[in-house]
Amino acid sequence: MGIYVNSGNENFRIAVNSKIYVDKTGLIEYTNDVIGTEQRCICVSRPRRFGKSIAAGMLAAYYGKSCNSKELFQHYRIAGTENYEKHMNKYDVIHMDITDFMKSGDDPADILYRINTKVIEELKETYPGILKEDENDLPYVLARLNEAVKAEFVIIIDEWDAIFREYKDDITAQKEYVKLLRRLFKGESAKKFAKLAYITGILPVKKYGTESALNNFYEFTMINPAILSQYVGFTEDEVRNLCDKYDMDYEEMKRWYDGYSFRKIRHVYNPNSVVQAVLMGDYDNYWSRTGAYEALKDYISMNFDGLKESVIGLVSGQRYKVNTDSFANDMTSFKSRDDVLTVLIHLGYLAYDRDKREAYIPNEEIRSAFSNAIQKSDWSTVVRAIQSSECLLESTWRMDCEAVAKGIRDVHMSNTSILAYNDENALSCVIALAYYNAVNDYTLVREMPAGKGFADVVFLPRKCTDRPAMIVELKYGKSAEEAIGQIKERGYTEGLKGYEGKVLLVGVNYERGTKEYECVIEEWVR
Repeated sequence: MGIYVNSGNENFRIAVNSKIYVDKTGLIEYTNDVIGTEQRCICVSRPRRFGKSIAAGMLAAYYGKSCNSKELFQHYRIAGTENYEKHMNKYDVIHMDITDFMKSGDDPADILYRINTKVIEELKETYPGILKEDENDLPYVLARLNEAVKAEFVIIIDEWDAIFREYKDDITAQKEYVKLLRRLFKGESAKKFAKLAYITGILPVKKYGTESALNNFYEFTMINPAILSQYVGFTEDEVRNLCDKYDMDYEEMKRWYDGYSFRKIRHVYNPNSVVQAVLMGDYDNYWSRTGAYEALKDYISMNFDGLKESVIGLVSGQRYKVNTDSFANDMTSFKSRDDVLTVLIHLGYLAYDRDKREAYIPNEEIRSAFSNAIQKSDWSTVVRAIQSSECLLESTWRMDCEAVAKGIRDVHMSNTSILAYNDENALSCVIALAYYNAVNDYTLVREMPAGKGFADVVFLPRKCTDRPAMIVELKYGKSAEEAIGQIKERGYTEGLKGYEGKVLLVGVNYERGTKEYECVIEEWVR
């Protein structure tokens, strides 16, 4: 066994022997279906800590011919599939993490040199006497071995996009690297020696102009993971099972780590954070601890029209249409607000609804990451709104209508750019920003079906709090009394089924002419 060639199954054994392992071996059923076909080249892009390396190690353990992995997989989902034993431990596996070949202060050419020389050294040990001493080109060497002894390879590359991320501006190095990948995975000789190619990283395959440099790869991304949706993170059933087993509050787990959603799997959780929460017995922002807030701050502070306004709206709970098609799949070629929002989707800072083509902040963990990034930025007016939201809550609980109206007005006037138009929908964005910290005590529901209509914003108290429920109705150019009247006439309190206790009815009206807010608060006891 080598470091990169036929490295065995020990890494995957460590994963399955951990305290928490969620069975994702069903992925192998898909790779078994495409191995040796035109669909054999797969690129899976995921955010940090979404299980990419574990999946890569699993495939290496399953296909590698230097070990016997039957005992390792026999109790998992893949063991019940038709082709379970057909491909197990039948191939030479080349498993590389590109970051292993990178050193601080490197010339990128050194990285490509190490990839070639280190892997070829191990191939010479695996197949002694076949390769000549001066043969040092990896694609050619693999073709030679296939021709000489019919060697067939499964090539797995983790962190495939590390060069694009670490050498963002070195276009020459990026193109040379892509040339190597093209020769490994594209062309007639590659079809013979590469039975399966599985590359994984944060970014999809690089585009040059409108074309992909590796257009024979089938891509599974955070934009569209397609048939592999259930392997992006943990599913709802998997998280429920963990919560039951380890006596964790499922609703809190959902609030903190759910929110990614795809056509085939509607609830997807950040896997690393769920595991950390279970192991620590507490909910927190575990994912962002693995990377600096500086990166997020740099992205959201870029100077593109509409970007700042969109970010403010996103942290206020809004969704935004995003054109993801123009993104060049690198970290430098940003040309618009949409390109920045698209990279944030790939990085996991935003979720994406493909049917509506909308981006949004998925959960409390990511919301707190945005909050930290904003507070490290120069967005002083937004920072003040976030910091003052506790005072606004206190004023609401005291039923201090004048203070509430003034607090909402201050947020609005300081952040007028988020009001692209003057209507009740835009006002709900102002309300969400003004009550930003309410999520510590409440679940916020916009347009909640209730009685004979939809309440604008409902604040449902969490189990851990004794705060009153709040129903907020917004009016534009009318009156706060009319807002209260609508709550009563349409029976919005009926939407609070199961809740017993005090309810605050909050009517808010905005007058465009005077730019003044009016507020009326009444108490209702169910």
